[in-house]
Amino acid sequence: MSTERKIRRRSPVRGPLGAVAALAAGGAGVWVLAPGGLGHQDPVRITSGASASGYRELSGLAGDGPGWLGGLLELATEGTLVALGLLLLWVGWRGWRDGRTKDPRVVGTVLTGVGTVVAYAASEALKLVVDEERPCRALSGAHPVAECPPTGDWSFPSNHATLAAALAVGLAMTLPRLAAVTLPLAGAAALLRVLVGVHYPHDVLAGALLGSACAVAAVLMRGLLLAVVCGPRVSGGRAPSSP
Repeated sequence: MSTERKIRRRSPVRGPLGAVAALAAGGAGVWVLAPGGLGHQDPVRITSGASASGYRELSGLAGDGPGWLGGLLELATEGTLVALGLLLLWVGWRGWRDGRTKDPRVVGTVLTGVGTVVAYAASEALKLVVDEERPCRALSGAHPVAECPPTGDWSFPSNHATLAAALAVGLAMTLPRLAAVTLPLAGAAALLRVLVGVHYPHDVLAGALLGSACAVAAVLMRGLLLAVVCGPRVSGGRAPSSP
């Protein structure tokens, strides 16, 4: 039996094991970054430390700029998500056009979408557990260029960073040559949330870890899903090198 055939037969099993490992690693990273948790009656307020200092430095850079910069940065934060979402639709459409459900790009697109939804749900659940106050309310002298979200809209982790990382990593795994575009976009989305003054650096880092872990776990299930839908021969194939 050739090495290639062995790999193809193994891939449906390796996918779930890799997915579990990705979720465990991402969960551990988020746990380490979390500033508080269940059992705290009052919201967690971060007023000192490296993350608070980083927030002051980065948000201060945006605050010292011209008045129109704030609106531009806010628009850019949403634009990164729109760009990643459109890329996901484009990759899925090209795969559907070329190979219908048998094209790995179609399955990768669907699984990236699933991973993104799961990551967002997990992010929302974590917000309710951690109850971290937004830096624009917790820190004295903070002057965010964006409107500070209302009380009860908690800070940890960042939903924008979670969504951006899930889309970017899922797209990079589905079509690796897109990584040069998607990963910088996700990084920009995370950085912009600190620049506009609505998140601490550890919020966006935790969101990026959460989104990445969910996307990796979902896309690693591609081999198993293709094996069920199209047979083991298709599941062992690689995604086309170009869309």
